[in-house]
Amino acid sequence: MKALVLERVGELSIRDIDLPDTVGANDVKIAIDTVGVCGSDVHYYTHGRIGDFVVKDPMVLGHEGAGTVIEVGGAVKHLEVGDRVCMEPGVPDPTSRASKLGIYNVDPAVTFWATPPDHGILTNEVVHPAAFTYRLPDAVSFAEGAMVEPFAIGMQAAARAKITPGDVAVVTGCGTIGIMVALAALAGGCSKVIISDVSAEKLEIAVRYDGVIPVNVAEGTLQAAVDEHTSGWGADVVFEASGAPSVLNDAVRAVRPGGCLVMVGMPPSEIPFDLNAAIAREIRIETVFRYANVFDRALELIASGKVDLKPLISETFSFDQSIEAFERAAKGLPTDIKLQIKIAVSGD
Repeated sequence: MKALVLERVGELSIRDIDLPDTVGANDVKIAIDTVGVCGSDVHYYTHGRIGDFVVKDPMVLGHEGAGTVIEVGGAVKHLEVGDRVCMEPGVPDPTSRASKLGIYNVDPAVTFWATPPDHGILTNEVVHPAAFTYRLPDAVSFAEGAMVEPFAIGMQAAARAKITPGDVAVVTGCGTIGIMVALAALAGGCSKVIISDVSAEKLEIAVRYDGVIPVNVAEGTLQAAVDEHTSGWGADVVFEASGAPSVLNDAVRAVRPGGCLVMVGMPPSEIPFDLNAAIAREIRIETVFRYANVFDRALELIASGKVDLKPLISETFSFDQSIEAFERAAKGLPTDIKLQIKIAVSGD
């Protein structure tokens, strides 16, 4: 089966590779249609590792996907051949303590597409548990279906924040995940979301959404913007989505007394943190690692039209252009939010 394979750091190839294809009783086989290029995919391509996850052998990339069911296991009741679906890429051990607590995203035994040593889905077909496969409503395209995965991170962040209707939020970092967090925060009840970055191009994309207030911190300070929009009180919730060490303490200072700081972006290493500033105002600190129990709600928000992710798709490449897509993603063009790769030829 042909796939986009990360051979080693900086080297990609499109070639045949043996991948699991046996459909168990609780599985479905999916013909992949669309796959998003994620920052983690690109990081494996350019660096070969993310923290303790190290690429030691050739690995198929891609974990943001949608496609069509082409085979169904005997015990599967909620899906059938021909269903258009999106897939949650992390599969936990259902008997683990984490799974029983409902926090399966932090199950130490979880397998996750395109995270070493597990292959991803930039290929023609994959087998996946039906329990982590979701039917797409008619109004949701394959391209939007492939965006559910990154949007689920925003949903997880909004859920961790315990937003109260009318809250004012801040998001530091206007990349793909930062915008997803902002949209999830608005859907969760925030009255407005201040989003900051140094990229004017990315901020211009974010400001297309009602309720999003862009702040270019290359031209002014985040704190000044927060003071202006909260009468000096501070934001109810601040989501740190950049992962940039230099941003963290600005995020801390932007939170109101008794407010919440949600850590979404993953920094490259240990970073200094002004704990005293957090303690003095009794800031509640939450962390986010992927998502759990939000995929279906993320999909419903997209289907309802309350969240429109289509403006975030910067360009779509054919499967034969997969290497080109990754080379472009590695450049980090400021006008790019989400690149996608179309595996199948369909009218969607």
